[in-house]
Amino acid sequence: MSIIKSFSVGNGDMFYINHGSDNFTMIDCCVNEDNADRILGEIKTLKSKKKISRFISTHPDEDHLRGLELLEKTVGIENFYCVRNSAIKDDETVSFQKYCYLRDSEKAFYVYKGCSRKWMNIEDNEIGSSGINILWPDVNNSDFKTALTDAANGGSPNNISPIISYSLGGGASVLWMGDLETEFMKLVENNLTLNQVDILFAPHHGRDSGKIPSSILEKINPKIIVVGEARSDHLHYYPDYNTITQNSAGDIVFCCEGDKVHVFTSKNYEVDFLDDENRQYNNMNYLGTLNL
Repeated sequence: MSIIKSFSVGNGDMFYINHGSDNFTMIDCCVNEDNADRILGEIKTLKSKKKISRFISTHPDEDHLRGLELLEKTVGIENFYCVRNSAIKDDETVSFQKYCYLRDSEKAFYVYKGCSRKWMNIEDNEIGSSGINILWPDVNNSDFKTALTDAANGGSPNNISPIISYSLGGGASVLWMGDLETEFMKLVENNLTLNQVDILFAPHHGRDSGKIPSSILEKINPKIIVVGEARSDHLHYYPDYNTITQNSAGDIVFCCEGDKVHVFTSKNYEVDFLDDENRQYNNMNYLGTLNL
């Protein structure tokens, strides 16, 4: 069984995957003095039980890297995955400075469409694959190159975000899209190779500015879309799909077990599209089970 957790961190993103193999993956960081002890303590405990760990940074905006220096100090970052970039900021925070240090260090592994690495998606006789694959960026794509240039000139780094997939052993498939923006997705749609997924974390926290074009969404055809945390009037709620809204649900946990995904939330929250199999997990609210 693997556990995927999406933390409720206010305006920001932070996830981990506690793999069924000897892998532990963190995606983005958004902690502050109010939540750091709780979140980092949990991550430190889980990570300490694994041989291989990695941190994946989708892009260097503050709501995706806040407290990165605390994460490194408390938990440790041995492998730092990011898109190769030269993003700069006019106002450099301590967290952004830590990002740049890690990005340019020997700990960095630069991700791109189709890249491979032990034990990200290559297993050996000792340690299994994490089941993570990178579906974007195509580093030769002209629109992606423009996004890199914009970030290097101090512009928004949203569109240098990679598309990250997780799937393993015929179980659930999950997709992260960072903060990709709608208009950029339209530009690169013909260069994207996307298949159906079970769980989709909506890009740009589910904001209208990151609304997935309908032609792409039809290919992905997710069974659940997680709409992230942002002002409710900025969100797109994907009315034709089953959704979980993190503003209302709080922390969300997906327990992936074979062809089932048991879903839990830290707040009382209800949906009508999951089966009731009477499961429990860490005293969280049981939302229901997705049968694949």
